Amino acid sequence: MDGSSAREPESAEDDPEILHLEAFLPYRLSVASNLVSRAFARRYQSAFGLSIPEWRVIAVLGRFAPAPSQEICERTAMDKAKVSRAVTRLVASGLVVRGENPQDQRRNRLTLSRKGLGIYRRIVPLTLELQSELVAGLAPAELAELNRILRLLAERAKSLDTPLAAGQS
Repeated sequence: MDGSSAREPESAEDDPEILHLEAFLPYRLSVASNLVSRAFARRYQSAFGLSIPEWRVIAVLGRFAPAPSQEICERTAMDKAKVSRAVTRLVASGLVVRGENPQDQRRNRLTLSRKGLGIYRRIVPLTLELQSELVAGLAPAELAELNRILRLLAERAKSLDTPLAAGQS
């Protein structure tokens, strides 16, 4: 030691400058989300030829149509470019119809076509079955608590994502 008062950490576990990913909540949520999305996507991609972003667009439109792309971005937390590419592919494949918005010509109203609605209706039972498989090891109270915590984390993350939270005006 050089006589300075700075203390060397005894191990990497004690080093405050090392980010321990296995304990870092955003990392763990991201990994869990990716694993769940991949498991779901494998099942409906082979059956329906849809990517994860395409399925998310169809899911939002199946529940909230008509909707502009911006609403899909907000409901899925996907970026604008990813939603735009998914919508373009879905329109080209005849699953989504792009209509005009009489209140705002810049915001198209997206809806599922008859073909898109048929796929949505076939995927929903599969998706609900997969969800049941995913949470099969949780007691009802644990599932309710998980849903409560996820809602709280999402609300908090939204509040942290504002310019004012970042110290900007």
